[in-house]
Amino acid sequence: MSNGRKVVLVGCGAVGTSFVYSAINQGIASHYVLIDVVNDIAEGNAMDLSDSHAVLPSPFSSIKAGTYSDCADADVIVITAGRPQKPGETRLEMVADNAKIMKSIALEIKKSGFNGITVIASNPVDILTHVYQEVTGYESNRVISSGTTLDSSRLRKLLGERLNVAPRSVKAYLIGEHGDSSVAVWSRSIVMGKSILEYVEEGAITIDELQQVKDDATNMAYKIIEKKRATFYGIGACLARIVKSILNDEKSSLMVGALLKGQYGVENVYISVPCIVGAHGIEEIIEWRLSEEELQGLRKSCTQLSEVFKTAQAAIK
Repeated sequence: MSNGRKVVLVGCGAVGTSFVYSAINQGIASHYVLIDVVNDIAEGNAMDLSDSHAVLPSPFSSIKAGTYSDCADADVIVITAGRPQKPGETRLEMVADNAKIMKSIALEIKKSGFNGITVIASNPVDILTHVYQEVTGYESNRVISSGTTLDSSRLRKLLGERLNVAPRSVKAYLIGEHGDSSVAVWSRSIVMGKSILEYVEEGAITIDELQQVKDDATNMAYKIIEKKRATFYGIGACLARIVKSILNDEKSSLMVGALLKGQYGVENVYISVPCIVGAHGIEEIIEWRLSEEELQGLRKSCTQLSEVFKTAQAAIK
């Protein structure tokens, strides 16, 4: 390992640079390396980000543009490369193009001798994480999809607004695909120690309003893309949260994409479920006892992703 914690970013678009900006503001790592298919973009961003060094509360040691050889001694690699989502396009419709890009990145990283943990946010994220894991052959617990970390953050924000409670005090989750088939787990959602279903019984919120909150959280990306062509600050902060949990060995419970091996009755699908994230990556997949409706929704999401994964596999042959 390098002297101090080292993070490599692959893909210096808006999502990747938002992640690094969030990370340096929180003092997450000592060394940052930026890799992009256009080296000038990596260099320009490294210069721009380093301009903040003198005024940051938590200093870092270095930030520079680099190459895949810099991955060899990295602790964590974050991959955000890929073509962006077009207005009106679903994440799943981007699959063939981005699967090819992911395969080429995976081969370069594998060749470097990297032995750390990879966190992936390129869309469609669950599919591309699975592609990367298969191409590299890395242990699945060391390859993590950003999953529904962002979706769940949106759900907490919107539910907090409805109930006039700070988002940090809301424990509410979306599981399944990072996308249209995600499932709100109301049976496990708690605000101030009280179940959401108790709030419904008391008339503070209705089932229809909960459904609207879920729909709004799921469709938030489309609204943002329509207005400003891309989403990046929210996912950048979520990536920093995941990487911080790894580097600090926090063993925090996060909604990330993991390869299921029988959990929830599902085999060989990357999908978002509650996981303990620490120094070894995904240290445990937590199996919640879901309501029948929630479990069926999760399995339906898994079936959909399995089908799309076949498209990705065909694209990279």
